[in-house]
Amino acid sequence: MRFDLVKWYNEKLQGNVILKYAGSISSDVIDQLLSEFETKVSDSSDLSKYRKKVYNVLVECLQNLYHHVDEPPVDVSVDEKDKYGAVVLCRDGSFFRISTGNFVKREKLSYIKDRIDQVNALSDQELKDAYRKILGNSEMTEKGGGGLGMLDIVRKTGNKLEYNFFQVDDDYIFFALDVYIS
Repeated sequence: MRFDLVKWYNEKLQGNVILKYAGSISSDVIDQLLSEFETKVSDSSDLSKYRKKVYNVLVECLQNLYHHVDEPPVDVSVDEKDKYGAVVLCRDGSFFRISTGNFVKREKLSYIKDRIDQVNALSDQELKDAYRKILGNSEMTEKGGGGLGMLDIVRKTGNKLEYNFFQVDDDYIFFALDVYIS
């Protein structure tokens, strides 16, 4: 069965949608989304107590999209081919969910899966220790970060990362990440 991007995106629009975007991911788009989030939070006293935590996790998720996205396959119908990504932030009961999705080349699948499984397996103390170790090590990854993104998300939320890979074709997968904040 072929991956259906529209169906995936529509399934993520469950709950009280605060923010949604699908298209080319750029630094301008990230700034726009964060500004939109700030406006919506300032208009809602209900969201204000979660503002800082949700904002910080949203920043990490958007940066992950920006730095780790590949162009979608030629035969996938999206409006903008360059660095396509999708993000949905919604409130569902007592928690917030940030869902992101993007196309990556198939050869990255095992690296991404191993990295998330490794981070998910760490205890709270191990997360702190790994975070400090990376901060103390001034080496940068090829994408310009220190590898802190997923660690930071799990540290800030206290929840494991949930993910799925959907086969698009022989060369690409769609990587979907769900982050829960309570």
